[in-house]
Amino acid sequence: MSFEKDDRVVFHDKHSEHDGEVGTITQKMETMFGEATYTVSFEDGQETGIAADALEAADEDEAEDEAADADAADADADVAEE
Repeated sequence: MSFEKDDRVVFHDKHSEHDGEVGTITQKMETMFGEATYTVSFEDGQETGIAADALEAADEDEAEDEAADADAADADADVAEE
């Protein structure tokens, strides 16, 4: 499957701290062999050089859940600072 810039995706790499996270494609690069690799930005970082087979399109539910989790973490951080 091919993705484009600004697509929301789920990243799968058991060796990455972002495994299972929803992120946004910020760049699509084509290798000299004609295959695409991607840069994906997450809430707390980014991964580069990701092959398409490590990504899947995020459904709206996953993207909303990820946003809700981030909002909850921000609220918890605000309470802890007080």
